[in-house]
Amino acid sequence: MATITSVGGLLALLEEPSVSLQHYGLTRLNSVVDQFWSEISDSLTRIEILYEEEDFPYRKLAALLLAKIYYNLGEYDEALGFALGADDLFDQTEGSLFVKTIVNTAVESYIHQRESATATTKIDPRLQAVVENMVERCFQANEYKMVIGIALEARRLDLLEKALKLGNTAELFAYLQDSCFPLLQHMEARHNVLNLMLRIQMSLPESNYEAISQCLMQLNEPETCAHLLLRMTESERDEQTLVIYQVAFDLEEDATQEFLGKVIHYLDHTEYARPTEGDEFTKFTTVINNLKSIFSGKQTIKLVLDFLFQNNHTDLAILKNTRDRLESRSSVFHSAMTLANAYMHAGTTVDDFLRSNMEWLARATNWTKFTAAASLGVIHKGQIERGPAIMARYLPQDGVSNSPYSEGGAFFALGLINANHGGAAIDYLTNALTSFQTRDVEILQHGACLGLGAAGMATADENLFDSLKNVLYTDSAVAAEAAGLAMGLVMVGTASQSAIDEMLQYAHETQHEKIIRGLAIGMAFIMYGRQDQADDLIDKLSDDKDPILRYGAMYMIAMAYCGTGNNSAIKRLLHIAVSDVNDDVRRAAVTALGFILFRTPSQVPRMVQLLSESYNPHVRYGATLALGISCAGTGSKEAINLLEPMTRDSADHVRQGALIALAMIQIEQSEAANPKVAATRKLYSTIIADKHEDPMTKFGATLAQGIIDAGGRNVTISLQTRSGHTRMPAVVGMALFTQFWFWYPLAHFLPLAFTPTAFIGLDQNLRVPKMTIVSNARKALFAYPEPIPPPAADVAVRVATAVLSTTAKTKARAKKAEREKERQRTGSVKDSSASTAMDTDEAKPTANVTSGSKVGDEDGSQAVNDTAMDTDEASTAKAKVPSGDSATASKKFEPISENLPNLCRVVPAQWRHISFPADARYVPVKRGALTGGIIMLDDLQPDQPQELMASVIPRSHEGSGSELQLPKPFEYPFGDDD
Repeated sequence: MATITSVGGLLALLEEPSVSLQHYGLTRLNSVVDQFWSEISDSLTRIEILYEEEDFPYRKLAALLLAKIYYNLGEYDEALGFALGADDLFDQTEGSLFVKTIVNTAVESYIHQRESATATTKIDPRLQAVVENMVERCFQANEYKMVIGIALEARRLDLLEKALKLGNTAELFAYLQDSCFPLLQHMEARHNVLNLMLRIQMSLPESNYEAISQCLMQLNEPETCAHLLLRMTESERDEQTLVIYQVAFDLEEDATQEFLGKVIHYLDHTEYARPTEGDEFTKFTTVINNLKSIFSGKQTIKLVLDFLFQNNHTDLAILKNTRDRLESRSSVFHSAMTLANAYMHAGTTVDDFLRSNMEWLARATNWTKFTAAASLGVIHKGQIERGPAIMARYLPQDGVSNSPYSEGGAFFALGLINANHGGAAIDYLTNALTSFQTRDVEILQHGACLGLGAAGMATADENLFDSLKNVLYTDSAVAAEAAGLAMGLVMVGTASQSAIDEMLQYAHETQHEKIIRGLAIGMAFIMYGRQDQADDLIDKLSDDKDPILRYGAMYMIAMAYCGTGNNSAIKRLLHIAVSDVNDDVRRAAVTALGFILFRTPSQVPRMVQLLSESYNPHVRYGATLALGISCAGTGSKEAINLLEPMTRDSADHVRQGALIALAMIQIEQSEAANPKVAATRKLYSTIIADKHEDPMTKFGATLAQGIIDAGGRNVTISLQTRSGHTRMPAVVGMALFTQFWFWYPLAHFLPLAFTPTAFIGLDQNLRVPKMTIVSNARKALFAYPEPIPPPAADVAVRVATAVLSTTAKTKARAKKAEREKERQRTGSVKDSSASTAMDTDEAKPTANVTSGSKVGDEDGSQAVNDTAMDTDEASTAKAKVPSGDSATASKKFEPISENLPNLCRVVPAQWRHISFPADARYVPVKRGALTGGIIMLDDLQPDQPQELMASVIPRSHEGSGSELQLPKPFEYPFGDDD
C-alpha cells in the first residue's frame, strides 16, 4: 500500500451522511491516530458530535478515537473520560503506552474519589470496573505488592485482605509495615489496616508474635498486648520463652513510657489462669518478672552501659588539643568544649576529662556552670539507680541552695540520666519546683523543668503537667520557657486538646518571647505523629501575626508528619521557606524538611540544592540542618558534596551548620569506606586552631568533633528504630537540639537521638554468653579511627657548621707548614709533585665540609669516610628493597573476614556482612535479617557448660571515698563574662 501522507480524505468521510462511510472513516482514523493526531485534532468537534448522537451505532468507536487524540494532546483526564465511554472497545490487556497511561490515570482518579467520598457519593461504575480489572490481572500475575499499594490508597480493605491471604504473608506484612504505612496519612485508615493485619495474624496456624505485638503497640492496646504475652507463656518449649523476651525487648525499644507502664500493670491484673505451684509456677513467675524488668528498661540500660563502657574508644587527645587552642575564659568556647566532651562520652560513664581538668572546669561562670553540670547527665545517661549518688555533690544540700547555676544544671542532669525512663527522679524534681524560695529560684526551676521533661517524656501524667503549668504561670522568662518545653515533652503525641488550649491561650497573653517560644515548641511535641489531626492547629498557628508562633507551626508540621514524606506538608514548607517575612520561620521551615524525609534521605540533597544557594543565609543554614538530620549516619556523598562548599560560606552561622551537619552524616564512617572523613576531621582541627576564625564557626567545629565521635565512637544518629518505627525520643531530642540557636543548654538533648550500634546476644536467662559472629568484610572497612599520635619528642640535632673558604685555605697552609717541619725533622724528602698532590687531596675534604657534609675530625677526613659509609649503606639498602609486584607481594595479607565477640560494635552498613559460624553453638531466634541491638540466642548445646561475660560497668562512683572522684564544686576565680 502507498504511504499515507494526509488524513484529509478520511476526515471528509465523517461529513458524509452515510453511516457506513462514517464507520469506515472512524476505523481508519483510529488505526493512524498516533501518526496524524495533530491533523485529526482539528476535527475534534465533528468527532464529538458523532459520539454525542444517541442513535449513532458507532459511538464507542468515536469515543476510543477521542481518547487517543486527547492522550496525544496530554489531556489525560479527558482521555480517561472518553476511554470509559468506549466501554469494551478499550482493551486493557493491550500493552501500549496509551492503555497503560489511561489505566494509571483511572487508578489515580479512583483513589481520589474514594478519599473524598461521603455516604451519598457514588463512584462511576465504569471507572471501578477498570480498576478492578487491573487488580484482577495483578492477582493472576502474583503482583501482590502492587495490589497492596492500590488497596491502601483506595481504602479497599477487601482487596488488602485478599492479597495478604493469597501471597507470602510474612513477606507482605513486612512490606506493608516498612514501605506502605507512610501512604496512610489518616489515623482512622491506619487503625483500620492495623486491625485487619492483627485479625489475619491471629488466624494463622503459626502466629508471628513479633508482628502482632507491633500492631497492638500502634493501636495502643496495652491490655491486649499483656494478655498476648501471658498466653505465650503457656508453651512448654524453651524457644517460646526466647520469643517472649525478644518481643519484649523490641517493644521496649519502640513503645512509649505510658504504653510500657500499662503493660506492666496488666501483666499483674489481667484475668488469666496462672499456675499456682510446682515447676510451672516457678517458671511462670521468672518469665513475668523478667518481662517487667525488660519493660522498665533496666535490662536494656544495663546491657547498653556495659557495651558503651567496654568498647569506649574516645580519643582524649582530640579534646586536649581543642582545649589548648580555645580561650577557656570565653563562655562560648567553654560551653562548646563541655558539650563536645559530653557527646564523646555520652553513656560511657567515663568522666576522666572533667576530673583531669579541674582548673579549666573551674573557669565556668553563670550559665556555663549550668551547662557543665548538665553534661554529667549526658555522660552518665542510664545510671538510673546510681544517678542521685553521682549528682549528690552538685544537688542542693539539706534543702539549701548555694550555687543555683550548678544546682540547676544538676537537676537537668538528673533528668537526662533518667531520660524516657522516669522513675524516682520525677518525684524528686517535682518537689524541687516548689522547695526553694531564693532570689535565683527561676534558675533552679529552669533546670528542674528541663529534667522533668526529659525524665517524664510521653508519660501523659496530668499531675506532672499541672506542676509544670504552675511554673508557667509565674511568668518568669527563664523558668516558664523551660516549663513550656517540658509540658510538651510530658504530653508528647497525646494531641490533648485541653493542654493545647491552655498553652495557646497563655502564649497570646504573655509578653515574654522566651515563654512564647517554649510553648510553641511544646505544642508541636503534643501533636507528634498525629498527621491530619494536627492540620487545623497548624493552619491557626501559621496564620498568626506573631512570628514565634509561626515558627512553632513549622516544627508542628515536622513533628506531626515526621518520617511520612507527606507531599502536602513538603509543599507547604517549601512555600513558607521562600515567602515568610521572618528569617526564623524560614529557617525552621527548611529544617523541618529533614524530619519529614528522614526515611528517604536520597531525596533530600536534590530537594534542598536550590535552597542551599539561597541569598538568605537563614535559609542556607536550614538547608544544612535538613541534610544533617535526614542523612544522619548514611555517609551520603551527595549531601557531603553540597555541604563542603557551605563550610566556606560568607555567613559564620552557615559555616557552623555545615560543620555540624557533616559530623551527623559521617558519624561512624571509616576512612576506608568514606575517604572524605579524614578531610572533615582535619577541617575541624584547622578551624579550631585558626585564631582569626569567627567564634560561631569555632563553636560549630567543636560540637562537630564531639558528634562525629559520639558515645565513645559506638553510636550513630537514627530517627527510627531497628524495626522501622519512628523513634519518638530521637525525634524530640533532635528537635530540641536545633533550638541551641537560641539557648545552648538545649544542645544536651541531642544524645536522645544516639543509637548504640551493638550486637548483644542473650541466652534464655538474660545472660551474655561468650560467643562469636563473623564479619565477612575487610576489617578496615568498619574499623575505629586511628588515635591521634602523640607529639614527637624534641631531639637535639647537631647542625653542620659553615666554614668560610678563606678559613679552609688558612688551615690547609698551616697543616702544610707542620708537615714540612715534620719531614725536615725526620729527614724525609718528598718529591714536590707528590707534595702538591697531597695538598690537593687534603683540600678536598675541607671543601666538602663547607658544602654541608658531616662534621668530623679537624681535617675533615672523618666527614669523607662517614659520607662514603652512608652512601654505601644507602646503596645496599636500596638493593635489598623489592620493586614492582615484589613490593606489593611483600605487604601483609589482609583477611576478608574477622570474628567478633559478643557485646561488640557492628555499624548499620556492616550487618549485611554478618553471619553466624557454621558450627555455632548459639543461633538467633529472631526471624528475618538481623539489624542489631539485643538479640535472643537459642543454645543448641544446652547440656554443655556455659561461659559467660561479666559486667564491666564501674561502680566506684558511689560514696565520698570512692576511687573515681567526681569534680569538686566549681570555683569561680574570674569575673562574670557571660
